[in-house]
Amino acid sequence: MPMIDIYAVSGTFKDTKKLATDAAVIIKTIEGVPDIPMFRKNTAGFVHELPVGSLSNIDDDENYVRVQVLTNKGALDRDKQIEVVKQLTDLIATAAGDDTLKERTWVLLTEAVDGGWGLLGHAHTNEELVTAARAEIAKLGSA
Repeated sequence: MPMIDIYAVSGTFKDTKKLATDAAVIIKTIEGVPDIPMFRKNTAGFVHELPVGSLSNIDDDENYVRVQVLTNKGALDRDKQIEVVKQLTDLIATAAGDDTLKERTWVLLTEAVDGGWGLLGHAHTNEELVTAARAEIAKLGSA
């Protein structure tokens, strides 16, 4: 149930809603979790449009994008990490209509500590999340 935060200067992307949705689909697909409401409703992208002049590198450039993906601990093995970075970088360039943005897109992968994933007012451990997903799958299977 990753959260994806995308930061760029305002106007970088033509359709921020589509970008947010596409980023969430990429992560959910690569993570390989079951296609159940628990994961569909709680995997989300957030596009943060920053005012011009609020982003800069050392050379005073502001044409960068930062993507931060927060997952529960252990959700992405090394192969999945590599694929997430590749696909999100490609998505960013496509959404901006600027293939050179691949050279200026930073993707940070962050894992929440066990017990540090808050959902439904509770700080869940990984085992609690797995148990909740299994219960939802069982409920859907009996419906």
